[in-house]
Amino acid sequence: MLIGGIYHPFEEAAPALASLLGGLGIESVITSDVDEAVEALAGADLFTLYALRWRMLNHEKYVPFRAKWAYELPEAHADAITEFVEQGGALLGLHTASICFDTWDEFPALLGGCWRWEQTFHPDIGSVEVQPVDGHEITEPLSGFSLHDEIYHKLHIAQDSQVLLRGRVPDGGWESIAWCREAGHGRVLYSALGHDAHSLQTPAHAQFLERGTRWLLSL
Repeated sequence: MLIGGIYHPFEEAAPALASLLGGLGIESVITSDVDEAVEALAGADLFTLYALRWRMLNHEKYVPFRAKWAYELPEAHADAITEFVEQGGALLGLHTASICFDTWDEFPALLGGCWRWEQTFHPDIGSVEVQPVDGHEITEPLSGFSLHDEIYHKLHIAQDSQVLLRGRVPDGGWESIAWCREAGHGRVLYSALGHDAHSLQTPAHAQFLERGTRWLLSL
């Protein structure tokens, strides 16, 4: 599980996510070191990307954080992640995962979508209404729910991604916020939910993540 980055309590939320995955028999190794995370893929079944790592060149407000958190993914790491998934590994991307690795042109296709600067945005964290989209085994038994979270608006979504959840803030329109896709012999699931531990521990959200992870790993 790769974590780390600005503006988000990853260090507090990651143990909650690891506990949820642990209930499915998954042992998560949590790290903020990208090199360590990629090297560990050789012995892993699931790569959980719950981080905010990109070059941070989009606004001057990021300047104070660049020395610690700005990151450009080496081509060899991109190849390793792609190979991991296409040969049967599972990729779970949460929340800020859609912003990561901005120099890796093929990453949006692998993840199934991405944040697009000058297009994607998010309202302040607050009340969010979520509705599952029928047509997939992950969402078929699920009901709508509400939680306190931060949802991204106007994400770019690849044509071969199957939308699983839509969400909206009060008085807002519905936004596609979670999807899945198959990549080679592997599977990918992304959800824009998950700003913090409170979100991850909301029972209905946890149920979605549990079902999604079971699908990822064919459990």
